[in-house]
Amino acid sequence: MNTARLIFALLAGCVLSACQMPVSFVRQEVIRKPILVQPVNSSSSPLYVWHGSGQPGPVRVTIDLSEQKAYIFRNSENVGWSYVATGRSGFRTPTGTFVISEKVVNKRSNKYGSIVDANGRVLRSSATAGVHSASGGRFQGAKMPYWMRLTSNGVGMHAGPIPNPGSPASHGCIRLPYTMAQQLYSVAPTGTRVTIVP
Repeated sequence: MNTARLIFALLAGCVLSACQMPVSFVRQEVIRKPILVQPVNSSSSPLYVWHGSGQPGPVRVTIDLSEQKAYIFRNSENVGWSYVATGRSGFRTPTGTFVISEKVVNKRSNKYGSIVDANGRVLRSSATAGVHSASGGRFQGAKMPYWMRLTSNGVGMHAGPIPNPGSPASHGCIRLPYTMAQQLYSVAPTGTRVTIVP
């Protein structure tokens, strides 16, 4: 009985004197914050995020020209995003709703590329077919891997450099990082709807 009174007196004394209870008696709440996992050698934001491999359903893509980002949806659920490089000044990327009408894994541009000699050495880079020529050279179109055509006049999505994420850099096409272009190519069949907004 005396032991019970002693414990009660100690507890009452703690409450009245505003002392802290031992940690083992206090309920601890842990707040967990999301962690961005990046490669060890990375010092900047990722170029893309993809978490839709196991997700079934139709694919839809929205490309935001002001953000220079593509958002990928499956069954109206966002399953990834990617920086893109769209048309720079003088090479506008069209806005509107399109569908993927053609897919080619190893496509080359028939308009933009380089002038090369018989051995493949570049005589002139940044060449336009029918505009630039060089003696003894021939036009070689720029590589556009994982080509997904959107317009009849040659605008589509494909793998390509994103030199300054958030800034336009192409001749009008929508460039995606190589791995993201490969991923999108594998899940987006012809007929996939692509909406490009200003």
